[in-house]
Amino acid sequence: MGVRTPGRGRAQAAQRRDPETGEGFRPLLPAGTQLSGRRGVVSAPLRGAGRTGPQAWVLPGTWKMPVPWFFLSLALGRNPAVLSLERVVGPQDTARCSPGLSCHLWDGDVLCLPGSLVSAPGPVLVPTRLQTELVLRCYKETDCDLCVRVAVHLAVHGYWEEAEDEEKFGIAEDPAIEEPRNASLQAHVVLSFQAYPTARCVLLEVQVPAALVQPGQSVGSVVFDCFGAALGAEVRIWSYTLPRYQKELNLTQQLPALTWLNVSADGDDVRLVLDVPEEQRFGLFLYWNQVPGPAKPWWHRNLTGPQTITLNHTDLVPCLCIQVWRLEPDSVRTSVCPFREDPRAHRNLWRAARLQLLPPRAWRLDVPCSVPAEATLCWQAPDGGPCQPLVPPLPRENVTVNKALEFPLLKGHPNICVQVSTWEKQELQECLWADSLGPLKDDILLVETQGPQDNGSLCALEPSGCTPLLSRASTRAARLGGPLLQDVRSGQCLQLWDDDVGALWACPMEKYIHRRWALVWLACLLLAAVLFLLLLLKKNHVKAAARGRAALLLYSADDAGFERLVGALASALFQLPLRVAVDLWSRRELSAQGPLAWFHAQRRQTLQEGGVVVLLFSPGAVALCREWLQAATLAPGAHGPHDAFAASLSCLLPDFLQGRAPGRYVGAYFDRLLSPDAVPALFRSVPVFSLPSQLPDFLGTLQGPAAPHPWRLAERAEQVSRALQPALDSCFRAPGTGRGMGPEAENRT
Repeated sequence: MGVRTPGRGRAQAAQRRDPETGEGFRPLLPAGTQLSGRRGVVSAPLRGAGRTGPQAWVLPGTWKMPVPWFFLSLALGRNPAVLSLERVVGPQDTARCSPGLSCHLWDGDVLCLPGSLVSAPGPVLVPTRLQTELVLRCYKETDCDLCVRVAVHLAVHGYWEEAEDEEKFGIAEDPAIEEPRNASLQAHVVLSFQAYPTARCVLLEVQVPAALVQPGQSVGSVVFDCFGAALGAEVRIWSYTLPRYQKELNLTQQLPALTWLNVSADGDDVRLVLDVPEEQRFGLFLYWNQVPGPAKPWWHRNLTGPQTITLNHTDLVPCLCIQVWRLEPDSVRTSVCPFREDPRAHRNLWRAARLQLLPPRAWRLDVPCSVPAEATLCWQAPDGGPCQPLVPPLPRENVTVNKALEFPLLKGHPNICVQVSTWEKQELQECLWADSLGPLKDDILLVETQGPQDNGSLCALEPSGCTPLLSRASTRAARLGGPLLQDVRSGQCLQLWDDDVGALWACPMEKYIHRRWALVWLACLLLAAVLFLLLLLKKNHVKAAARGRAALLLYSADDAGFERLVGALASALFQLPLRVAVDLWSRRELSAQGPLAWFHAQRRQTLQEGGVVVLLFSPGAVALCREWLQAATLAPGAHGPHDAFAASLSCLLPDFLQGRAPGRYVGAYFDRLLSPDAVPALFRSVPVFSLPSQLPDFLGTLQGPAAPHPWRLAERAEQVSRALQPALDSCFRAPGTGRGMGPEAENRT
């Protein structure tokens, strides 16, 4: 059924049926279909995907984008097995609807104001699906524009609330209420269309008879002819009702592109094949489409079709566009930019990009195309490490290409560089002041941060981060924290930036570098002197050093089992090599000299040679120490004639009481024989090791500076542990009561 459309021409009856709904509308083109004929063709079907977008406060109006027949004919293929587009004759917009509905197109466009969502008072009409079709709007036989036909499918949404209550409580229906339920439904449907630079909104009034009003059921569709669009354009369509009872229905589609231009690779070159009819004269213009700003021309020729243009691949950039027009008055020009997504074009773009310093403190990014990018200032140290961003305290800034940008700095510095990055990666970095202010300097950058109550703090920007001055970190800035702070206060540092939140200072390091080199030369001289003295050492000292460090073992002979354990330890240490002295191996000297004289001689020789005295604590040794500390002396004859430990206490304890023991004495005890707390507190001023669990540390201390690498030390500790294990097992399994010498002592007596 057709209805009259006031002000827009005659009403039209639906002539075709939708295969799904039976409504009069042609479906979308199948994938891969081409359309052609004397009335026009497209090279690819519409691609659509639902997508939301802003659609409010768009002023009404239509900006016509005509596609002249010349370019439509370029887009029309010559394949005979293609489907033709339908023509819409005349410039007027029209509307038609499914059988049983009546529709009406309002004159003129309307404001696109969706408004807020409101609750439906009862059954209302709402759009449920959008469908599009390409058609040609023709003014003359050979003067046609590409046009998008839109169909809006409608359904009834909502219920009468009173009906549920009446049925629930058995209330009789009121004839006054029943009358609106049996009336027809009317809706004002808005169609909003965007295809840059076109933006339109039209209003369709649709009425549905009462017989078709079934909640939740589709009632048909209304078809609008049509929205003008350009080949290759992206179109966005929204539909909603006034007032709006649900979220806007939306659809985004890409229109087919022109098929007369073919871009192909030919080695390192790019070929532009323009399939223009023979003898057709046309203009060809290659330019850089810079946004914002006017197009920048690159190449222009007047040609006769068809033509093939060869470009070098290094000339490609994303904004390189091609414009074609007929060589006749007032002809419309059509443009296409085929390299926007070409990876080679994007690489060429950043290869051609340049950062330029503009006096006094401005800079500019010169690049052929507009690109979204951010700029960051960074500090480049002369050692070649990564440039450290100054964010914060300085902010990141969006870059406008080919436009001067101000540095937020008080003064320039050769180490200040600019980094330009896209959302993917850093693309460009350049130290702009390196030419005018010289090469990179070995300055250090101090970052001042203002805290609450004007309390400021300074830190030095280093590869490991911002190191606070006067900290205990092992960095150059921490070691020079005090002098650098004094340089800032005395004005020897250059202030690069100042703000309410902080400041940046560049402090020269030349004087500290000179001082460092002076210290290096002094160290070299001292090293040479030490080497010379080493060459003059006595021969016996050299031989002693070759044999290993001297170690004197003192212990209390508690029983024969403990003596065997001490003998095993002395033999294992002798193999490291260490020059071990122990009374087990010197019984003849002890008998001849006496324990006290023997200890004095061995202690003096060991300490003169840079050796160490090892105190092996046992229950007996701990008891002797406590007895000596309480009585200040030991009863004569209380111990055996060969007990060097008892005899040495009168000489050892003064060293510990007067603080001379560290570096000369080392303590040790066996794990299962004594607890760590049993060692008297006086002897804990020197390292005390538990054996064999702390053998690596014990051996490293005994060998001193000549200790091998940790992995080698661990191997030696394992050897000593294996040598001790039989004696440890024997000692704790069946401890003896008498004194005796182990096999090692007998062999060395």
